[in-house]
Amino acid sequence: MTNPTQDISLRHQRREQGLMLALASPALLVILTLVVLPVGWLGWQSIYHDGFTLENYRRIWSEDIYWRSFLLTFEISLLVTLLALLLGYPIAYAATIVSKGWRVFILALVILPFWTSVLVRAYAWLALLQRTGVLNQFLEYIGVIDEPLALVHNSFGTVVATVHILLPFMVLPLYGTMQKIPNELMQAGASLGGSPSHIFWRVFLPLSLPGVLAGATLVFVLCLGFYITPELLGDGRTVMVSMLVSRNVELYDQWGAASAVGMVLLIAVFAIFLVVSRFIALDRVLGQK
Repeated sequence: MTNPTQDISLRHQRREQGLMLALASPALLVILTLVVLPVGWLGWQSIYHDGFTLENYRRIWSEDIYWRSFLLTFEISLLVTLLALLLGYPIAYAATIVSKGWRVFILALVILPFWTSVLVRAYAWLALLQRTGVLNQFLEYIGVIDEPLALVHNSFGTVVATVHILLPFMVLPLYGTMQKIPNELMQAGASLGGSPSHIFWRVFLPLSLPGVLAGATLVFVLCLGFYITPELLGDGRTVMVSMLVSRNVELYDQWGAASAVGMVLLIAVFAIFLVVSRFIALDRVLGQK
């Protein structure tokens, strides 16, 4: 014989599950429409052209232009990540230890660039770094250089502008981690005779490493897909993966090749997140508590 109480409990459980599914269905529909279907279409285009083919992927592994583009993209992304970390860590640390008023001021300066579009910031750096730009004119005026330096239309200008644009994505995760480090630990280290530098290297820095990893992951992954900045500051000479996708579509009408490049980059990003998840929860990387 069935237990009436158990039957009622099962009915309530099924009703609750159905209600939760109904409430989640709009979000699931959005994810299906905006994420699953486009990625599925991208994957299908990469392997189908008048029949099943892996030619698009073979070209990625066999042609030098693809290898050079991927290698350059990862090199620039790594360099941008390291520079953003070197610049962002002191900023986040300063925002952690100063008074509330200065903290608000520092974080406001970090967030302020978000109010300006990436395109405008890229053009601003182009105006600053070009041969007739402000920086070259100033260096010539004070006698440091005799002729303008080539600061744009190369990897240098791309790296400088990209670091500026992605720096907030390094500072904010670092600050979020640093502000959670109990100040009592620093006081305990000082009471045991530790110098400020010793306490920083032995206590504060190790505890801030989750923020370092989260910020580095965000900056690196975002830089992998950058398009506007390398297109403007590189002037076609700094060909990153995103530009390779654009050229395959706009110049050669090779949607399959562009889709294959996009899928390889997407798999690389998933692999990076998989590796990072071994050391830190992905919700920390995505800015959740």
